[in-house]
Parts: sequence; structure tokens; C-alpha cells
Amino acid sequence: MKFAALAMALAINLGSTLPSQAEALDVQKVTDGIWALVGPLEQRNAENLGNNATFGLIETTDGAVLIDPGGSAKGAAMIDEVVKGLTDQPVRYVVNTGGQDHRWIGNAYWQAKGAKVIAATSAVEDQQDRASMQMTILSQLIKDGLDGTTEAYANITFDDTYTLELGGKVLEIHHPAAAHTPGDSFVWLPNSDTLFAGDIVYVGRVLGIMSFSNSAEWVDAFKAIEALNPTHLIPGHGPATNMATARADTFDYLANLRLQIGEHIDAGGDIIGSVDVDQSAFVYLDQFDALAGRNAQAVFEQMEWE
Repeated sequence: MKFAALAMALAINLGSTLPSQAEALDVQKVTDGIWALVGPLEQRNAENLGNNATFGLIETTDGAVLIDPGGSAKGAAMIDEVVKGLTDQPVRYVVNTGGQDHRWIGNAYWQAKGAKVIAATSAVEDQQDRASMQMTILSQLIKDGLDGTTEAYANITFDDTYTLELGGKVLEIHHPAAAHTPGDSFVWLPNSDTLFAGDIVYVGRVLGIMSFSNSAEWVDAFKAIEALNPTHLIPGHGPATNMATARADTFDYLANLRLQIGEHIDAGGDIIGSVDVDQSAFVYLDQFDALAGRNAQAVFEQMEWE
């Protein structure tokens, strides 16, 4: 009864979320019963409701699985509108692939509809550590788009690997190492040769290396995905792609930046000069001007103590 009442309250409070806002998500059919819901590469704003990321939907005969819940309660409702247009199956499980806001902030919306949330233990710890800061930043970026959003965490947690079997599909959820956030995970569907990479893979835009990121382990996390060699790869940002593109836009960027910063440190360079290391091979990526310098400084701070 409590969940039913909460679901009704959410439906009323989120009524201002217009169906047209769902157009912020580009639907890509990846393979039978599997879709990528591709959000914009831009910053969070009132139009995308915090959904500036790629999400996923997996349909089974016994319910659906959502990969990441949305960046706000209204962002979750936006995703729900898209889901209803793709399947009649209810969302029974939601996977949080990390600690960034759009990977978990929408949890309460789906839990109110009866879904269970799955996340790595380290992801939940990161979510709890940064929840207040994330909510404050979202209130500034998406304004009243944050209305109705409450913090909620996973019902099911795991340390390294969790296997979910539902309606004839097997989902292996792996937390191989820290990457963009400490608890980043990927979802592997071996029978469909499909992998949802979360924030371990960015395509079409520069990845973000923050104070809570780990650029060294990120390389290892990418290699864990590469070892599976999926035919279909859905990144955390950008459209569904293949391993070659994922390597070019994520692994090669990381490897180059760490190489350049390592040489800069060996030459006696400081953090101020780190912004000038050569990243020109990746200027084609969206958000390059906004993030390249900040990424260099973040990697400098990490590698200075490695």
C-alpha cells in the first residue's frame, strides 16, 4: 500500500513532465528485445531533466530490466514514457551502473512502481557520500525539474559480480574496477552478445575525469570489457557502437592522457602546465574544450602520487 500511495503521489507531482520531453532520448534498437535510450551529450539542464546519458532497456517474458533510472524523478518519468512505447512488460529491476547522478537519482520513482534496484556496494557508498552535493548541483542545473526527487538506494547489492536471470535472459553485472566513479559496473548479456558499459565507456564525447575518478583502474575496467569482445556495446554516453569505436574514444584517450601527463611529470612539469599537454588527436570529441584541461589536471593529481 505504501508503494502504491507513493506511486500515485509521484504521478500527480510529475504531471508537468510533458510527453514531448521524452524526445530528449533517442531510441536505438540494438537487437531483439534490447534498446539503447540515448540522451544528449550536453550538460544537465531543464530540458533533459538530468538525463544527459545513455540508458538501456531489456525486455524479457517475465518483465523488463532498466539500465540506470534517470537523473531526477521527472527524468525517470521521461524514461518511463519511452519504455511504455517499447514494451508492455513492467520494469521489474533497475541496475545502477555507478555513482553519477543519472545512474541512481531516479531510483525512488521505479521502486514506487515495484521495481528492485541492483548496484555494486561501492557504488552505493559513493552515491551516499555525494548525494547532498549532487542534489544541490542538480537544483541549480535543472531547477524545478528536480521537484519530487528523493534519495533512494539499491535493494540488492554485490561486491564484484551479480547474476540476474529473468524471463529466459541472463544478465551478468560486473564491477571490475573503479573508473569514472568508484563503483562503476557493466552489464553483460552473453546470449545476446550485448554489453551495457555504463560510464566505463564514452563515445562521441570526451570522458570526464574527476577527483573521485581513477584513471589507472579505468584502463583496467575497459580491458575487462574488451576481453568479452561484445558485438553490441552500449556506452554510458553516446550511441550504441562497437569495440573499435569504444577503444578509440575511451581507451585511446585515457592511454594518451596518462602517457602525456607521465612525461610532463618526468620533465618536472607542474599542475598548471598540465593543461597544455597534447590532446589534439581527440579534438573531434564533443565537450573537448570544456573538459580536456580539467581532465589533464585531475590525472596530474592522481599520477603525481602513483
